[in-house]
Amino acid sequence: MAGNLGDLADAFDVFLLDGFGVLNVGDAAIPGAIERVAALRAMGRTVLVLTNAASEPPPGLAEKYARLGFSFGPDEIVSSRSVALDAVAAMLGQRWGVMLPEAAALDDLPPGHEAALLADDPEPYRAAGGFLLLGSGSWTEHRQGLLEAALRASPRPVIVGNPDIVAPRRAGLTAEPGWFAHRLSDSTGIAPVFCGKPFGPIFEAARARIGGHWPRGRVLMVGDSLHTDILGARVAGIASALVTDHGFLAARPHEQIVQATGIVPDFVVGTT
Repeated sequence: MAGNLGDLADAFDVFLLDGFGVLNVGDAAIPGAIERVAALRAMGRTVLVLTNAASEPPPGLAEKYARLGFSFGPDEIVSSRSVALDAVAAMLGQRWGVMLPEAAALDDLPPGHEAALLADDPEPYRAAGGFLLLGSGSWTEHRQGLLEAALRASPRPVIVGNPDIVAPRRAGLTAEPGWFAHRLSDSTGIAPVFCGKPFGPIFEAARARIGGHWPRGRVLMVGDSLHTDILGARVAGIASALVTDHGFLAARPHEQIVQATGIVPDFVVGTT
């Protein structure tokens, strides 16, 4: 077990950092994380944020990190939202029903496509040519029922920008788009397209961002979640480091959890 990422800095050229649990917890940067990112950059290392946060586009995420004291540009953030919208762009133009909180912006939809936020009116569910699941902050059981009924009546593509099952909040765990996507798959038989960690497309996007290839054995995924960050690194064929002092595994027996899941990181660090 290493104390922090500084102990691994000589072993890797590219660091892919999850957001929650690695850079910040809520509205506060993790102590030492800002300095660690700066130190890695000063050593000539490539540092990218690789996140399943899909409720806002990368420029909004860059502003969020700037408020916390980081200096990530939009081109240094690879988000599952961007990967999902790339999947949308690969399809013929159509109208998408979008899972997002009502106040969220959706001005980055590819040209030729239209969107309607999914709420309590059944009409957007009926009229949509496909569904895009980005953020479940205002999602309800009623809306889930409307979505599943619409898909049973007329099967259509479902693209999931955030495969997370749950997310930790101050009040406890919240159900995320991945949870609702698996439910609708069980209910309707439709196989959603998942675009974030641990699935391959987001790692391919990161690979393209650094020039189209991984330096062999020199890329490290750093995260707090075994089922997204660490499993995703295994799928992508890169090394992984599990953070244990913050995020999902804070104050939990990570050794027992690793053993129970069988998802084993290459390294364990206390903090960034």
